[in-house]
Amino acid sequence: QVQLVESGGGLVQAGGSLRLSCAASERTFRTYSMGWFRQAPGKEREFVAGITRSGGSTNYADPVKGRFTISRDNAKNTVYLQMNSLKPEDTAVYYCAANSRSTVIVTPALYDYWGQGTQVTVSS
Repeated sequence: QVQLVESGGGLVQAGGSLRLSCAASERTFRTYSMGWFRQAPGKEREFVAGITRSGGSTNYADPVKGRFTISRDNAKNTVYLQMNSLKPEDTAVYYCAANSRSTVIVTPALYDYWGQGTQVTVSS
């Protein structure tokens, strides 16, 4: 059982930046591909970014390409999401998730473990 704990959310003005972190409880963290998802009120949970086990491959949703960067530090059992040039439409609860596959997965149902989420609010 992998426990994931997100941090780093908050309130920021449009154009600002935030860095989300997701710490995993297991030393087997390096065997999981990781993803960040978000869910706004009244909307379905959507893929934001993903990274493979070694960090060698990443994938981003079109709305965040060029603004968000996912990375991981396997020595610290942590995955990050650097968010720049934030927009009001980025407002959502952000979740990290883990899956045991070797590729980046964009489908939420295929993830095995989820964090509790962290709120990101971007004011205009």
